[in-house]
Amino acid sequence: MTFFHFGRSFLIKCHLARLMGEHKLKIADVARETGLNRNTVTLLYKETAQKVDLDAINKLCRLFQCEVGDLLEYRPD
Repeated sequence: MTFFHFGRSFLIKCHLARLMGEHKLKIADVARETGLNRNTVTLLYKETAQKVDLDAINKLCRLFQCEVGDLLEYRPD
């Protein structure tokens, strides 16, 4: 399990891969439907992104018709 490290006090888990699997979408599909750069989607999918733009989160939540908490999960250290 991989987490984004934003500082030392908390961890963020991204559930994009799970959401994409549930909707049977590929990275190219998500990039096309949201207008996001394919690299941005790939980094989130692989959970290697160091930061995420709020516009990207908004577009992904709109695509999957989900809440931010369904896409990103906060886990304290």
